[in-house]
Amino acid sequence: MAAVLIIETSGVELDGLAVAQSVQARPGPFVRLSVSDNGGGIPSDILPQIFEPFFTTKPVGKGTGLGLATVFGIVHQHQGWINVYSAVGQGTTFRIYLRDRLGMACSESRHRRSRPCAAATKPFLLAEDDPALRVALRKTLAQLGYAVLEAPTGSQALAVWQENPDEIDLLLTDLVMPDGLNGKDLAQRLLQENSKLKVVYMSGYSAEVVGKDFPLSEDVNFLTKPFPAQKLAHTIRNCLDTRP
Repeated sequence: MAAVLIIETSGVELDGLAVAQSVQARPGPFVRLSVSDNGGGIPSDILPQIFEPFFTTKPVGKGTGLGLATVFGIVHQHQGWINVYSAVGQGTTFRIYLRDRLGMACSESRHRRSRPCAAATKPFLLAEDDPALRVALRKTLAQLGYAVLEAPTGSQALAVWQENPDEIDLLLTDLVMPDGLNGKDLAQRLLQENSKLKVVYMSGYSAEVVGKDFPLSEDVNFLTKPFPAQKLAHTIRNCLDTRP
């Protein structure tokens, strides 16, 4: 498989929902720099240490362990923060947030606020393992006028579906789930039973990275974490408006 490196910049405006998705996040306009690859990923036991000075997995004489520590220090000196999403075999995404002094994110936010919510006659199924984020998403969806059935794992989401097979309009699921049934596999199983089901995926990875094995469309069925409430509303509207 060919190596892929994706570098993206964008202006974003974070609200309470977006802040609930990241410990360091703060509300307001920010400039986001994302760097993603499709490499081997970082093991979970190493991930918490990657920004520590002099920590390195390279042999002696091959690395100082100061590269990421320096980046971390520079970002924090500018009152920003870094989110990292990585898993073995799934690549890595670094996402840097710096305060937007010029208001670049505001125009996008105003545009999204101008679009009303789409109607949904049946509940959504929400599959998200982070308890705080799941609560924040449920409350936000309720404020947008959507009823929600929720589950903390893919297997439990499947059980909820089996109890309500004809009562769910849309699946909103994280791609990485803790019990062996990830968001992609969950969606495929549900779509086999109802091909008209709408699906919106969530992930800290970019759509280009996670969508290499199945089609994803930014603003239609994919949300890059952390995302604000207006981005959630916009994506759900577009997904519901698309033909099955």
